[in-house]
Amino acid sequence: MRKLVLFMHVSLDGYASDSNGGLGWIPYNEELVKYADEIVSEVGAPVYGRTTYQLMESYWPKMLDNPNASRHDMEHAKWLQDVKKIVISGTMDKVEWNNTMLIKDNIAEEIKVLKEQPGKNLVIFGSPGAAKTLLGFGLIDEFLLTICPVVLGDGKSVFDGGGEKIKFKLLSSRTFKSGIIATRYELEK
Repeated sequence: MRKLVLFMHVSLDGYASDSNGGLGWIPYNEELVKYADEIVSEVGAPVYGRTTYQLMESYWPKMLDNPNASRHDMEHAKWLQDVKKIVISGTMDKVEWNNTMLIKDNIAEEIKVLKEQPGKNLVIFGSPGAAKTLLGFGLIDEFLLTICPVVLGDGKSVFDGGGEKIKFKLLSSRTFKSGIIATRYELEK
């Protein structure tokens, strides 16, 4: 059985994006890109919410025809073009990116079916709204959080407004030179 894993960059105060939806506060560097590549190697199908999907779809397919794309970007673009992608959105009616599945209704049931299939894990990339929905259904098995050394003060969070305490068990952590702490948690049962 596959796991549903959340991979998200968060600020020290728990936000996944700033109040404008921006991600410019994430200190992307070679070390973080290498770590993200490690995570991608565990992915059987990336899972996105509408906003993240639309950002990915507007960027990565263009890399396939970009003569100035780095080798890394070209390889990632090819992977994204071929891998099965899952979008969770109640507002979209269709998806057009190659090999993409839209889940609009019966989200919990559809994800449970996908988790029962063989293969590598389903990994939610960012997508705080979709992640919050899936967390509410109790479907997320692991949380890969890269905790960035910045306080945003406001923004979007997966963990706000739920009202219930959520306890985690730390499976691993490591610290990067940039001050980022990469953590892997599972829900404490």
